[in-house]
Amino acid sequence: MLQINRLNLQLPHYQKWWRRDWTTCIEDVTFDVQPAEIHAVIGASGAGKSLLAATVMGLLPEGAGVTGELFFNGKVLTSERQQQLRGRQLALIPQSLNALDPLVRSQRQVSWAARRAGNPNTSAWHLAREALAHYQLDNDAQRCYPHELSGGMARRVLTAMAHVSRANLIIADEPSVGLDPQQRNRVLAALNALALEGKAVILITHDLRHALSIANRVTIMRQGRSIETAQASAFQGQGEQLQSAYARALWHALPINAFSTCPTGSTYQESTLA
Repeated sequence: MLQINRLNLQLPHYQKWWRRDWTTCIEDVTFDVQPAEIHAVIGASGAGKSLLAATVMGLLPEGAGVTGELFFNGKVLTSERQQQLRGRQLALIPQSLNALDPLVRSQRQVSWAARRAGNPNTSAWHLAREALAHYQLDNDAQRCYPHELSGGMARRVLTAMAHVSRANLIIADEPSVGLDPQQRNRVLAALNALALEGKAVILITHDLRHALSIANRVTIMRQGRSIETAQASAFQGQGEQLQSAYARALWHALPINAFSTCPTGSTYQESTLA
């Protein structure tokens, strides 16, 4: 559904005397996402994950330099096509809860998303109610303003907005950050349900452990580069199926592996984790 081929992103910045220079934020990133798949993109803060999402959605600031190829359903994803498909075939569940309008109740915000997707006003309100109920938000929650919702409930409102868009590709940017285990599991279950409907889901997160609970494949990013793309099932044992030392180090550092270092004999150096 989505193909990313040798994607590069540079953003401008200005030094003294107004001289413009460029910072490379994404370099030579390649992977694809298939229908009915959850593809996790894992990396520390500053790895370029959110900028990757913005690039796919066409939400970069003016003046950004993008090279490489983006294809959606076999066709080049130009900026014009991104604008046309955004909110319809392409949907973003943003990391910040500030994406919700603080002065508008939940159901109305979801109905706006339904209208942007092309649904008539007469059915948008009904679709919003159904979507919110689907994500276990009752009538009281549907009438709440964002500040009256818990973090997990607010994220489910954002997920409902993506749901009513009927998008085939959904990008969830750090959807479980700051949530307690129960709320986190509800949000992850909601993303899994979208994939079971045949949608392609990109799960952007720094949390490898919880991503592995629902992901089919995983792309590891570091300092703007894609280090490795592997099946989620490769993260087991001593990580023998993983190709890169960095991916193996992330796997061994999880609590289930007792925060261990790489096995004896690995050529990996601890300094590369920095």
